[in-house]
Amino acid sequence: MALRHAVLAALLDGEYSGYQLAKAFDIGVANFWHALPQQLYAELAKLEKDGLVSGRQVLQEGRPNKRLFQVTEAGRAELEAFAETVAKPSFIRDDLMVKVQAADRIGTAAVLAQLDERAEMAASKIDFLTELLHTLRGGADEDEYLRHGERIGPYLTCLRGVAFERETRDWCLRIAAVLRAREESRAEHS
Repeated sequence: MALRHAVLAALLDGEYSGYQLAKAFDIGVANFWHALPQQLYAELAKLEKDGLVSGRQVLQEGRPNKRLFQVTEAGRAELEAFAETVAKPSFIRDDLMVKVQAADRIGTAAVLAQLDERAEMAASKIDFLTELLHTLRGGADEDEYLRHGERIGPYLTCLRGVAFERETRDWCLRIAAVLRAREESRAEHS
């Protein structure tokens, strides 16, 4: 997937400025696609040049003018074509995993601290995403919302984000416990 498709998908919900798009990425899209604000601004310019989004200038008093962007019919067609392509399998590329792989040969103190930190970050993200799910469904029952909600795509990706963060948290806690137990066992036998 290219960043362009993630941007187009985010713009399906309405007209956004670059700043609003960056906020939308932080809230919802970051579950499955990370992009820095400067990458988003550059991508918006490319999408506009390619005719996949249209932008309009909004004059503001006392603040800089802003541009608002929305998906064009060509952009929707691009997303439809993208949806028809076979999705590539996900893969993990995580520097913490490399550190864990080497932990029993290089020492565990720094790795344990990072596992603890990652578990805490995942727990915070779980809380945030769980609240976002509640907000997205407007207090409705989840099953009812999934059957009849007007726009469930962001909700479904948020559910995946929660599952991912839970698995990350649980894995970090388990691996930290294993490494700590091994350290204690070594200390007892030394």
